[in-house]
Amino acid sequence: MLITLYSTQGCHLCEQAYSLLIDAGVQEHVQVVDIAFDDVLFSRYGVTIPVLSIQHPDSISELGWPFDAAELAVWLNNNGIN
Repeated sequence: MLITLYSTQGCHLCEQAYSLLIDAGVQEHVQVVDIAFDDVLFSRYGVTIPVLSIQHPDSISELGWPFDAAELAVWLNNNGIN
């Protein structure tokens, strides 16, 4: 399952979120998307990044900042990523 990390260049919070993903051992499932190059994404996530997203066949699950390792672990588990 692919995890999307909505981010932008120079975002230190996004770097922290990515570090938590590395610590969780799921970095190989992560696609980083820079919102700066997409008006729709910038409009949606411009003041809330970093945001993690997993698209399921019938829904989208998102986890917005702030989150810690424990909250990330619960979110990953709830989305079938252990």
